[in-house]
Amino acid sequence: MAQKEPVDLSQPINKLSAYADAERAKLIPKNDYTFKNEYSAVNPDAIADGDEKGKGTGGDLDVHNLSAGARQDVLERKSELITNLYQQNKPYTTPGT
Repeated sequence: MAQKEPVDLSQPINKLSAYADAERAKLIPKNDYTFKNEYSAVNPDAIADGDEKGKGTGGDLDVHNLSAGARQDVLERKSELITNLYQQNKPYTTPGT
C-alpha cells in the first residue's frame, strides 16, 4: 500500500543528534570526483601506477597483466606466485590434452 503523505525523516534537536552529525561529517570522506575529474577506467586514481588506489591498466581485462592492481595487490601476487605450482609459463591444463 502506497503512503500518500510525505514521511518526515528529520531528527529531534538534541545532544545525541548534534554529536552524530559532527561524527558523520568526519567519517564520510570528501568525494573528489567532479564533472571535470570524473572517475573512469583511465582516471589516474583507477590506473595501477604503484600507489594504493589504482587497480587496472585501462587495458583489456588485465587477466595476465602482472602490473595490474594496487601496490599491496602486486606484493601479495608476488608472494603467492612463489608457492603456486601453476604460473603463466606453467599453466594448468586439462588431463589428456
